[in-house]
Order: sequence, then C-alpha cells, then structure tokens
Amino acid sequence: MKSFYNLFCFTAIVICVSCAKVYYSPEAEAASANHKIIAVAPPKVTIPAQKNVSSDELSKMSVKESESFQYEIVSWLLKRKSQNKINVDILDATTTQAKLHNSDVAGKMMTPNEMTSLLDVDAILTSNFKLSKPMSTGAAIATTVLFGFGTTNEVIVTMELHDRNTNKMIWNFSHSVSGGLFSSSDQLVDEVMRIASKKLPYTKFKK
Repeated sequence: MKSFYNLFCFTAIVICVSCAKVYYSPEAEAASANHKIIAVAPPKVTIPAQKNVSSDELSKMSVKESESFQYEIVSWLLKRKSQNKINVDILDATTTQAKLHNSDVAGKMMTPNEMTSLLDVDAILTSNFKLSKPMSTGAAIATTVLFGFGTTNEVIVTMELHDRNTNKMIWNFSHSVSGGLFSSSDQLVDEVMRIASKKLPYTKFKK
C-alpha cells in the first residue's frame, strides 16, 4: 500500500510539472500561415533578491541567463526546423542581438511590433523566465555554495508570439517546473521547449 502511495505521489508530481497553459488568438492560424521568418527576443529574466547578493550582481546574472536562454531557444527551434517539424525560418540569435544593440533605441524597452520592424521579421517570440536561482551551470553552483541560493529549482516561464502584420499577440504559453529536473540553462530550455514547440502555431497549424 505504501509503495502504491509513493508511486501515486510521484505520478502526480510528474503530471503537475508537465502542465502548461496555451492560448491561440482567433488570428493565430491565418497569421502564422503567412510567416516566413521569426526572431527570438532576449528573454526577460528575474531572480529573487538575496541578502548576500548585490543588486548589481543579480542584474549581471539576469543578463547572462537571458543570453543563454535566447541562444538555447533559437538552437532548439532550428533543430525542429531541420527535422521539418516546424514550417518557419528563425533569425539567428547573434544577428538579433546585434541589430537590437546597434539600434537607436538600444537599452530602452521596445514593443514587440517595434522589434519585428527593426529586425524585419514576420513575428517575434518574447519570453519571461522567473527563476528561484541562476541556471547557468557555473553560476548555479557558485551562487548556491557562496550566496545561499536554495538547491531546488523553481521556474515560471511565459512565452508570447507577436504578429507583425496585425500587431497582436497570437499565441501565449505558460509553464512552471520545480524540483531537481535540471541544473543548467540548456536542460531548462530543453524541458520547456519540448512542450512549447509542440504547441506553437507553426506545429499546430502546419500544412
């Protein structure tokens, strides 16, 4: 009986971790059908304040994580594209970062529509990662040992796909994971994108 109870609890945890909320706008199918190329915006990453970590250190960690997540997401999508599992091209992360960095509004908050125009893409994938601690392998180990971050990873991820033509969000995805499922940014992105990529309009409405 006890072993059955443990199995039930383990199954419940796995199911909970796998849950994801997805929204498709009424324009999602028609809009995504006209997309030729999309870009992945640098994710917004937030890490909770810690008494032994300065705000400047947290800011630097967030920037590092954002860059890691962006490259990992682009890499994952390009892999799906090479496998013919999605039907849209993806602008490489280096070009995206360079164009945003060299623009007249670099360092300022931009709307999704402003980014699609600047990058000259049909849509842009924005995301928000709320972390309980840094995810990059080196940083995660160092901050856990030196600064007292917890050993449990708790992450809430929100993604949005914005269409340039209609200037609307056509897809929204939210997912939360916790526990010892991952210890680095690539493992986290793999867990999230494994689910998110299957629910993107380019997969759902693929011709």
